[in-house]
Amino acid sequence: MSATTTPIRIPLASGQSVSGLLCTPESPSACFVFAHGAGAGMGHAFMASLANALAERGVATLRFQFPFMEEGSKRPDPPAVAQAAVRAAAAEAAQRLPGVPLFAGGKSFGGRMSSQAQAQGGIDGVRGLIFVGFPLHPSGKPATSRAEHLAQVSVPMLFLQGTRDALAELELIEQVTSGLGDRATLVVIDGADHAFHVLARSGRTDADVIAQLADECARWLAAH
Repeated sequence: MSATTTPIRIPLASGQSVSGLLCTPESPSACFVFAHGAGAGMGHAFMASLANALAERGVATLRFQFPFMEEGSKRPDPPAVAQAAVRAAAAEAAQRLPGVPLFAGGKSFGGRMSSQAQAQGGIDGVRGLIFVGFPLHPSGKPATSRAEHLAQVSVPMLFLQGTRDALAELELIEQVTSGLGDRATLVVIDGADHAFHVLARSGRTDADVIAQLADECARWLAAH
């Protein structure tokens, strides 16, 4: 399916603006406001590959820069600043694609900031959240406190988690999603780490993983 990627500017409530990339297939079935992680921006190869794969499945994406990434800083924004950027990006997506079902979330930090925004007052128009590697805890420090706010999220949530993710021990992410009941769907990506890389000896490639992630997203989006 052919798609068009358009660079845009997204105005923030602070008066600043950030860069965005709107990838739109013909007659999109949904739009995913796709926030990046703490270590790389919206142009990272993983972000671009997954956005393209989703477009092939009829799903539009709006990638955007958090203010710290726009400014070239390595220090992630405070939660309130990041959450405001998520809300601004969602509002921009709704304006540019009126009537298209809207979902939010993202890779690691971006997903967690989206869930915090949804827990603290909500994101207008968003029907559900997608976490591409939810960062449940720091590496080597297993805990579930970072997920406590998810109890305040009322919309459906999709968790895409690798079995080798050092930031989300599988047993703990299973515990978290089970506790959320019917709101949460957990999809386990065998052999993938937090960056969704797989080892060569697995017999799979990173491209295979991207395709699986896109398939799982598209299937879940169609159901919601």
